[in-house]
Amino acid sequence: MLGLSAPELLGRLITLVVALTMHEFAHAWTADQLGDDTPRLQGRLTLNPLAHLDPLGSLMLIIAGFGWARPVMVNAYQLQRRTPAGMMIVAIAGPFANLLLAILAAVPFRAGLLSFGASSTFASELMAQFIFINLILLFFNLIPIFPLDGEKVADYLLPPGGQAFLARIRPYGMYLILGLILLGNFGGLDLLGTIIGRPALSVFRLLTS
Repeated sequence: MLGLSAPELLGRLITLVVALTMHEFAHAWTADQLGDDTPRLQGRLTLNPLAHLDPLGSLMLIIAGFGWARPVMVNAYQLQRRTPAGMMIVAIAGPFANLLLAILAAVPFRAGLLSFGASSTFASELMAQFIFINLILLFFNLIPIFPLDGEKVADYLLPPGGQAFLARIRPYGMYLILGLILLGNFGGLDLLGTIIGRPALSVFRLLTS
């Protein structure tokens, strides 16, 4: 199916259920801890995948190796009553959850229980796929383009001029992301591979070596 090996397909399916669910739950839990009960009222403060998964985003994860879930709605006013960094903290919680999952999944490699090469097993290939896709999700979501999490992080960290620029391009965010994907697939300019794939591979090697 889709030219994937059994470990690759199973790894993507497991990632779909675990990584995307944990990503969105992290947003919801963090917002709840900061005094915003919007995710709780909308049924998002749960580990039930059905509350979080998006059909198209799930399909993209299986086909392309990265995807998305239904975004968690939050009340910016409630968050900023607790701290001016509220939106940024909630945004960074999702990618942090993917990083944490990758680190935990890498423990068997660091402990010598799993390995690559001639001694590679179905379990090691499956776990490697799980780790790598979590890292892809981490770096993809950190791109500072709306509606990705990185845009909210950048909006908090940048000076007013940078914030104004983000506000101007915000309505075109999805088109910019689609353009980056098309450039890599058809234009020969794989910017996503540079800003996502290379860092993900470097961290993958660091975690599993």
